[in-house]
Amino acid sequence: MNIRNFCIIAHIDHGKSTLADRLIQKAHIVDERDFQDQILDTMDIERERGITIKSQAVTIPYTAKDGERYELNFVDTPGHVDFSYEVSRAISSCEGALLLIDATQGVQAQTLSNMYLALEQGLEIIPVINKIDMQAADIPSVKRQIDKDLGLDSDAALLVSARQGTGIDELFEAIVAFIPPPQADEAAPLRALIFDCHYDPYRGVVVHIRLFDGAVKKGQKIRFMSNGAEYEVESVGLFKVTLDECSLLRAGGVGYIIAGIKTVGDVRVGDTVTDAARPCAAALPGFREVKPFVFSSLYPLDSNDYEELKTSLEKLKLNDASLVYEKDSSLALGFGFRCGFLGLLHLEVVQERLEREFNQAIIFTAPSVKYEITLRGGEHIEVDNPQDYPDEGLIESALEPYIRASIITPATFLGNIMTLCTEKRGVQTAMNYLDEKRVELIYDMPLAEVLFDFYDRLKSISRGYASFDYDVSAYKPAELAKLDILLNGKPVDALSQLVYKPSAYDRARVICARLRDEIPRQMFKIPVQGAIGSQIIARETINPLRKDVLAKCYGGDVTRKRKLLEKQKEGKKRMKMVGDVELPQSAFLAVLKTKTD
Repeated sequence: MNIRNFCIIAHIDHGKSTLADRLIQKAHIVDERDFQDQILDTMDIERERGITIKSQAVTIPYTAKDGERYELNFVDTPGHVDFSYEVSRAISSCEGALLLIDATQGVQAQTLSNMYLALEQGLEIIPVINKIDMQAADIPSVKRQIDKDLGLDSDAALLVSARQGTGIDELFEAIVAFIPPPQADEAAPLRALIFDCHYDPYRGVVVHIRLFDGAVKKGQKIRFMSNGAEYEVESVGLFKVTLDECSLLRAGGVGYIIAGIKTVGDVRVGDTVTDAARPCAAALPGFREVKPFVFSSLYPLDSNDYEELKTSLEKLKLNDASLVYEKDSSLALGFGFRCGFLGLLHLEVVQERLEREFNQAIIFTAPSVKYEITLRGGEHIEVDNPQDYPDEGLIESALEPYIRASIITPATFLGNIMTLCTEKRGVQTAMNYLDEKRVELIYDMPLAEVLFDFYDRLKSISRGYASFDYDVSAYKPAELAKLDILLNGKPVDALSQLVYKPSAYDRARVICARLRDEIPRQMFKIPVQGAIGSQIIARETINPLRKDVLAKCYGGDVTRKRKLLEKQKEGKKRMKMVGDVELPQSAFLAVLKTKTD
């Protein structure tokens, strides 16, 4: 049987999941009564937000017009910049890519970024113009952009409407005609790349593989080349929306293996699977190491749930290879984990998946980036946790990561976007008019400024039309300060942040105001303070609850009342000395979502 492996790549919201739905519907691999929109978006959070987070592989049989039968393996990939690592893994298991472009929006930032990822892997790219049924569709303009911006042949671009199913037959024919078959040797020893995994509570780790050489079947003994772990295969099969068991997986194909793997740590995405009896000579290149940009600490609400949280993170990492974590501890919150993420949306998704899929009650601290610090003695250290930040007197210089941000926007919103970028300490390096309506802005700006609310505000001021893509470019000098938050005079280490010194006052003022609203009132007055070193730069006060001690006085001399009030005052003073303030989870979330505007 002929095999074709391809992925669908595009900017966010250009119709990848809808096109995947039409391909699956056309192949009739799911009954109409079981079919639902966004069928490959299996997580609740994907459906609620209308975005793809996990790449999903599907095998569909197709009979071409000339009667030839094909096995088409395709992957629907995410479009958001935070999940570009997911896209790079999907691309490495394919020979071709459908580059989807919205007929109403044209070429966007992630369209370019994903195309370059595909070109690096040497994939055959088929441009596809989607949403041609929309009233705002401008097909001639999009074709000019394909020629000019992407350097592809616009005459080869296919016109489809994923929503209405227009042009799907022509798309199938183009896939089998233009995407090359995999170069594989079935007689050679087994050599397969692990491109994804997930955990099944009944069957253990389900390993997603792309076979480059050899074959794998039930009962075969396999070996993971990174650690030498060996297992006997219990089941092999294809992805047909659900897992579809078969007798054999052949070279060039994509499928899954189940081998009763209960030790989660034995499986690594990017590892090579081979035959234990007849191993291959060398491992496959795998994937580039993921570099997290955003760091945050994660703690269980109840310290007794630490081991359960650790197990949940191990299982989640199987399904999300870009998650990085190590052990951490806090005086306020106990034992937890320091986690690395690819962006703030990635952090939010991990938080929701831990809560929904693993029933974990957790707290995240405010996110930070990795700074490079040079001490006066000449020593260089990397700091991503405010708790590890050295005393200011010991620091010679500090560097922070800068990004090269690419923003493609209609010219109408140019002024507002430039104001936003300047406010975020961005320096414009280029401005290119792509055509009479669209402008590309290139900015150098600190990654820390993009973390909190940049993407939301960009979408808001451009009415959703501006697109954003970035890559970390360099480290540049920074004016840093460690902002401590004090409750009742005691610093709470989990609320500390590393901030840009000139904006520390604004950040401290907003955090204190948010905490004042979130922390429950006590029987004594609670000061909430923001401090840099020993200097207090912001303060809010949580007023005490007042018990009416005069209620039992029905008259008499004023000295009786004064005596009771003085007694109450002394009691409150003593209570303040020994009283502890409990921080609710909402207080940490309020700090996480702090905006200084």
